[in-house]
Amino acid sequence: MRYMTAGESHGKGLTVIIDGMPAGLTIDFEAIQREMTRRQGGYGRGRRMQIEQDQIDARGGIRHGYTTGSPISLFIENKDHTHWTQVMQAEPLEEQLERPRTLTRPRPGHADLVGGLKYGHRDLRDVLERSSARETAARVAVGAFAKQLLNELGIEVFSHVRSIGGIDAPWKDPVEHQETIDASPVRCADEQAGQRMMEEIDAAKKEGDTLGGEIEVVVTGMMPGVGSFTQNDLKLDSRIAQAVISVNAMKSVGFGDGYELGRRKGSTVQDEIVHDASGYHRRTNHLGGIEGGMSTGMPIRVQIAMKPIPTLYRPLQSVDIETKEAFTAQIERSDACAVPAASVVLEAVVAFEIAVAILEMFGTSTLDRLQAAVAAYKEEVRTF
Repeated sequence: MRYMTAGESHGKGLTVIIDGMPAGLTIDFEAIQREMTRRQGGYGRGRRMQIEQDQIDARGGIRHGYTTGSPISLFIENKDHTHWTQVMQAEPLEEQLERPRTLTRPRPGHADLVGGLKYGHRDLRDVLERSSARETAARVAVGAFAKQLLNELGIEVFSHVRSIGGIDAPWKDPVEHQETIDASPVRCADEQAGQRMMEEIDAAKKEGDTLGGEIEVVVTGMMPGVGSFTQNDLKLDSRIAQAVISVNAMKSVGFGDGYELGRRKGSTVQDEIVHDASGYHRRTNHLGGIEGGMSTGMPIRVQIAMKPIPTLYRPLQSVDIETKEAFTAQIERSDACAVPAASVVLEAVVAFEIAVAILEMFGTSTLDRLQAAVAAYKEEVRTF
């Protein structure tokens, strides 16, 4: 299974193609729409989220509410495009018109300058529009489909915010505190820490600054053995790591106890193996449900650090690529903090990678065959 997205931040919309989804999966469109709405929420979001509705328009691969096995085609309209029609039109401009809203002052922390150097763009808007985090709306749509497939196999994906702007929350199991997390404007399981996070966001916004934070994604219901130790690109943790780092502004990833594992002795971090009537288990889960590139059957725990959004209302110094003079970087509409929304995006990308690895392992083209293969495998490993 694979996917590809296309479209720009202020273009007509985002297009998604998902190829390899098994046939026979009943699609809950309301559930998919809820996922899209979750991405738009979160304390610290900017005005753009008041404009967009992120309605999913399914244009192929689904018929009468179920997948056919053909590529799934989706379109997400950009409502804000009405204010950018001439700026983003595909047709050539009339010769007498200058290119509107040209960007020649690259913003530190963005793809603007490096993308311009790579593709030879003198108008850096050609970079900005595609590198924008607006593309993550398409990824959430993809993840919403993957989640529905995983749910049919008894697998669920959760997320929560561990910290924002240096305000750390005490760890609480996101599975047990999902209602609290979903009700929190910052998706934090601890209400007191969540309140402090919001106060920190307010302070940063008044200063024209932005905040990053840390997010944890947890996957439950996994069977052991998904992934492989045989090749680097088949290892489950390496694939998840690549996927989450590809999301805008993500800068580090860890599994289980993450960086803390490097500070401890081996006897305190390895997860001892036990056995009972239901099969093999681990006494602990310091390694985050993955050993040797494969799932152990324990919950998969992924920690991700997100840098502060680089678009600042107190802009940093840059250089105009035409005049080479020093200027402050141009300002594009942005959020003060997108960590809560990013947690929803990260759920989506992790869900997709898990689904891909499972389909590669069991190699089926219909949902009922997939469910039968997974059930047979679970019984096989239980009695191993």
